[in-house]
Amino acid sequence: MLEPKPISKESIPKALERAEHYRLLNEPWQAESICRDILRVEPDNHDAVLNLLLAITDQFSNENISSYASEAKKLCTRLVSDYEQKYYRGIIEERLGKTSLSRNIPRVRYIAYEHYRSAMTFFEEAQEIEPEGHQDAVLRWNACLRRIKENKLMRSPDDQHMQPFLDV
Repeated sequence: MLEPKPISKESIPKALERAEHYRLLNEPWQAESICRDILRVEPDNHDAVLNLLLAITDQFSNENISSYASEAKKLCTRLVSDYEQKYYRGIIEERLGKTSLSRNIPRVRYIAYEHYRSAMTFFEEAQEIEPEGHQDAVLRWNACLRRIKENKLMRSPDDQHMQPFLDV
């Protein structure tokens, strides 16, 4: 069976640049592949973990969203700071909300609402510990609120609290 060829440690900085480049070109699968190659050589490379997490969330519209979401959440635990863990969990939930809105399934508006509210909770927790001068968590919280208002999303009237991850 064929196996991926290993890359050299010296090539990692350039490979990280390539991964970011492919994400900007809207080719997250290529960025994901590069990050996986880097992590085979340097399993604790923070930038590769972060770029892999983002490349995975860029692909949430694909069919295997449950496995992608699960892997992204596991990658969050590998981030170095509590702030990053909370902030990027918020990113995951926000992107799950966005993806939910594009799906043609029953109760999609309620599911999306719960994802956005979950994201907002993570962003609030991140805001409490974010580095001075950073307002990223506030900006994301505000974006989630605007998405909820623009799409007229709300909590399900017949459920006190849905668990959206079961519906994704």
